[in-house]
Amino acid sequence: MPVRINPSILAADFVNLEHDLQRISSADLVHVDVMDNHFVPNLTFGPQMVGRIQDVSPIPLDVHLMISDVDRWAPGYAELGAYSVTFHVEAATDPVAVARRLRQIGARAGIAVKPGTPIEPYLDLLPEFDQVLVMTVEPGFGGQSFMPETMPKLTALRDAVNRQGLGVWLQVDGGVSLDTIGIAADAGANTFVAGSSVYTGGDPTDNIAALRAEAARHTH
Repeated sequence: MPVRINPSILAADFVNLEHDLQRISSADLVHVDVMDNHFVPNLTFGPQMVGRIQDVSPIPLDVHLMISDVDRWAPGYAELGAYSVTFHVEAATDPVAVARRLRQIGARAGIAVKPGTPIEPYLDLLPEFDQVLVMTVEPGFGGQSFMPETMPKLTALRDAVNRQGLGVWLQVDGGVSLDTIGIAADAGANTFVAGSSVYTGGDPTDNIAALRAEAARHTH
């Protein structure tokens, strides 16, 4: 099973963002956190900024929408050219309709669940999605500690994906480091969002390679 490392630019230098995007060119995708200060208590990028990131990024965009009313707003991010658009089920009226619209535009469609949101209602809907993101922190801010109590959701997802013979990517986001990435990989994740552990301390290229190797050691 291939391992994907998607650095979060939430940990990048926003004043030198193009430079910091080039520093992660060895990664698989760049994780772009869109927050609206409503669904989560933080404010980051909007469509105009994401469009510019799309213009200059050396790798495709993995957009994570932590915003309200995704039924209305999510398709616009696919139209900007994002490779993948993930939205929170807690913010969607009709997650399947949103996912189908994203796919119709040409993006991969992902759903995200907060730590306290059960995954069981979505296991039978997995063919409608290309990715499921299990939040391993409460969404809103970078640099938080990994929540191992979210791992049973990953295990349930991996079992369902394997049972249904699907190629759905299982992603984790929050507190992912060399100390925790193996835990998530053991539970079934194959796509890992890492911010601080990529951009803080050492060279991002080396940090990406180390995370990839550690995850691969635990990937079944």
